[in-house]
Amino acid sequence: MAVKYDLAIIGGGPGGYTAALKAASLGLETVVIEKEKLGGVCLNRGCIPTKALLFAAGMFAKMQDCDDFGVSTDFISFDFGKMQDYKRRSVNQYRQGIKALFDENHIDLVEGTATIRRDKNIEVNGEEGKGFFEAENIIIATGAAPALPPIPGIEREGVMTSCQILSSSSWNYDRLTIIGGGVIGVEFATIFNALCSKVTILEKSGSLLGPMDREVSTALEEELKRKGIAVYCNASVKEIQENLTCVADCGGEELSIRSSRVLVATGRKPYMEKLFGADINIQMEKGRIQVDQEFMTSEPGIYAVGDVISKIQLAHVAAAQGTYVVEKIAGRDHSIKLQVVPNSMFVSLPIVPSCIFTDPEIASVGITEETAREMNMKVRCGHYNMSSNGKSIIVREKSGFIRLVFEAYSNTIVGAQIMCPRATDMVGEMATAIANGLTAEQLTMAMRAHPTYSEGIAAAIEDAMRKA
Repeated sequence: MAVKYDLAIIGGGPGGYTAALKAASLGLETVVIEKEKLGGVCLNRGCIPTKALLFAAGMFAKMQDCDDFGVSTDFISFDFGKMQDYKRRSVNQYRQGIKALFDENHIDLVEGTATIRRDKNIEVNGEEGKGFFEAENIIIATGAAPALPPIPGIEREGVMTSCQILSSSSWNYDRLTIIGGGVIGVEFATIFNALCSKVTILEKSGSLLGPMDREVSTALEEELKRKGIAVYCNASVKEIQENLTCVADCGGEELSIRSSRVLVATGRKPYMEKLFGADINIQMEKGRIQVDQEFMTSEPGIYAVGDVISKIQLAHVAAAQGTYVVEKIAGRDHSIKLQVVPNSMFVSLPIVPSCIFTDPEIASVGITEETAREMNMKVRCGHYNMSSNGKSIIVREKSGFIRLVFEAYSNTIVGAQIMCPRATDMVGEMATAIANGLTAEQLTMAMRAHPTYSEGIAAAIEDAMRKA
C-alpha cells in the first residue's frame, strides 16, 4: 500500500529542501526522498565544503604577509587533514540545521533511490528494502554529477573529480594540474595556490569562466598569473600519461605538464540514474528534462527544477525554481522573480546572481555591455577601480573593479560585474535594483557607509551619470 502525500520531492539538495520547507509552510503534506545525505551535492560535496576550504586556505595565505600589519610569528604551517576536518564539521552543522527545520515542519525524509512510475507513483529502494509512495504532485530535484570528457588516461589513479578532492585527507598536491577553467576549476586553483601548490589550469576555450564578461575573465586571468598560477587557454588535453603528465595541444604547440594530482573540472551533467520507470515517458532535450515555463514536465503534475533542467547550475537558481513551483502548486502569488522586463524596455533581463569565490571574489548579475550590444540595446557603463577604495587600501586588497551597466535612455540599471573582496555579498544590492527597475538617480539616494567596499558602487554610478 502506497503512502500518500500532497507533494513528493526527489532530491534533498537546495532545490529540494527549499521547496519542501516552502511547501510545509503552505500546509502541504510533504516527503523528500534522498539517496545519500540531506543537502545534496551542494552541501556535502560542493558549494559549502569548497567555500570552507577556500576560507581556511585564504587564512593561511593571509598569514604569509601578517608582518605588514604589525603581527609577528616565527612559524606558519597548515595541516590539510585538520582543514578537511574543519570542513566536515561545517558541513555537519549546516546539515543538522536543515534536518532540524524538517523535524520542526513535519517534513518526512526517506533515504533511498527513487524511481517514478505511472500515475505519479514512486518506488524507493533503500537499505531497509522497498517503499512505495503516491503524490498529487512530484518535483524532481536530483541535481548533477561530474561530466568526464573522453580523454585517454582519465581513469588513472591520481586523476580526480572535485568530489574526490573534497573527501581527501592526505596531502598529495605539490603540483596540481586542473583540466577546465570554469568556476570549479578557478576556485580549486585558488585553494591550492594559497596552500603553496604549483597550479596549472588547462582551459579548452579562449578564456576562463566561459560566458562571463570578457573584462572580468581577462582580469581574473591576470590576477591568477600574478599569484603564480600557470594559465593556458585554447589548450585541448589529448592524453594523461602514466606519470600523470597531461599532454595538450595549445594553439598548435604540444604542451606536457607533469603533476602530483590532476583535477578534472570540465563541468557537470544532469543526474537521473534509475529515475524513470519503463511505464513512464518524460520528454528530454539535449540530455536535460524538458519543462515548460511553469517547470512542468511532459507528465502533468510532475515538475523539475535545478541542474536537471538548467544550463545555469547554481544552488540559488534551484532554490528559486523550487519555491516558484511550490507556490504554483499551492495557488499562491509568486514571491520571487527569475527574470524581469523593466519599464520602457522590450527585453527580459535575468536577475540570477553568479558568484565565484576566487581571490578577489567575482560576482555578476543582469547583462554585460557586450550582451546589450547583441540585443541592440544602447547602454552606458560606470566603472570604478578598487585600488582607490579606502577599505581596499586598509586590507591591502587593491585588485579589482566595479562595472555597472545602465540603459541609456531611462538610466535604468540592467547589469553589474564586480571583482573585489566581498563581491559575492555586494551583488545582492544590484540584483534587487535590477529586479525593481531602479535608475541611477534612485540608486544614488541611498548612503553607503565609509570605509566600505560598497562605496565603489556609488563611485561607479557617478561615473555612469557623468557620461549621460
